[in-house]
Amino acid sequence: MTATPSRISELTPELEQIAAAAGCELLHIEIRGGTLRLVLDRPEGITLADCEHVSKQVSALLDVLDFGKSRYVLEVTSPGLDRQLYRPRDYERFAGRLARVTLEDPETGKKQTVVARLHEYRPAPEGSPEDAAEVVLADDKTGEHRTVRLKDIRLARLEIEL
Repeated sequence: MTATPSRISELTPELEQIAAAAGCELLHIEIRGGTLRLVLDRPEGITLADCEHVSKQVSALLDVLDFGKSRYVLEVTSPGLDRQLYRPRDYERFAGRLARVTLEDPETGKKQTVVARLHEYRPAPEGSPEDAAEVVLADDKTGEHRTVRLKDIRLARLEIEL
């Protein structure tokens, strides 16, 4: 078996169970080159021991499934200080924090990156698709607020503030 995105999707529930059993949440799974990267989180933060424990459990699962027929590297990590925002609830959790947000205009495909404060997350109205949610960004310099659709955000990453 090889580390294909479809195979990882099939394994996601088992990977989430392993993380949950360790008191963690599996935020993200990424396959790049020969690396399978799992990003873990929990409110009080991730320790090296958490990463080590989950890594051993996942490695054992992958060995049982003959995942290693093609060479791969398993990387289990925390999101870090400049963490990427993956899910809608991340925007709620980090409201008030400064972030670097890359937006894509749905009509032109043009991308724009802004550094702004995550002022507010507005969930999709009831009965609307989840991607109808909005994020309000606040410019610290001008005080202006800008509302963007969550589905137009290509990448959002917290900025480190000193």
